[in-house]
Amino acid sequence: MSAFNRSPFRLSALAACFFAYAAPAGAEPLATNGIGVASCEKLAKDMNPAEGFNNITNSLIFYWVQGYMSAANIALLEGDSQYVDLFLMNEKKILTLVYEFCQKNPGKKPISAIDQLIEDSDKVEGKWKSGTVPWAADDD
Repeated sequence: MSAFNRSPFRLSALAACFFAYAAPAGAEPLATNGIGVASCEKLAKDMNPAEGFNNITNSLIFYWVQGYMSAANIALLEGDSQYVDLFLMNEKKILTLVYEFCQKNPGKKPISAIDQLIEDSDKVEGKWKSGTVPWAADDD
C-alpha cells in the first residue's frame, strides 16, 4: 500500500500546500483588488501602452474596457438598436486613450474616459428585439 493510500488526508494536504506556495506572495494589487476601483493616478504609473499585453496593467485595462463596452452595447441595442463596433477598439487605441486620460486626470477613474468614448463613437444600426435581455429592457 502506498503512502498516499494510508492517509486520506495526505493528498488533500499536498494539494493545499501546492496552492499555498504557488500563489505569488506579492500579487499585483490591480489583479487582486480589481481594475475598476483603481485611480487614474495609480494606472498612469503602472501602464505603458508601448509594452502592449506584456504589461499586466495594460492587459487588465484592455479586457475590462472590452467587457464594459460589451455591456454598454447591450443597453444601446435595447434602447436604440445601435451599438459601438468593438472591432475598432483595438489595443493601441484603448491603452493610449486611458493612459493619456489618466495622466491628465489623476483624481479620476478610467470609466469617465470610456463613457465619453462610447458617447462620441459612431454607432452601427443593429437588429435587436426589445426585451431580449430582461435586465436591460425598459419597464414601459
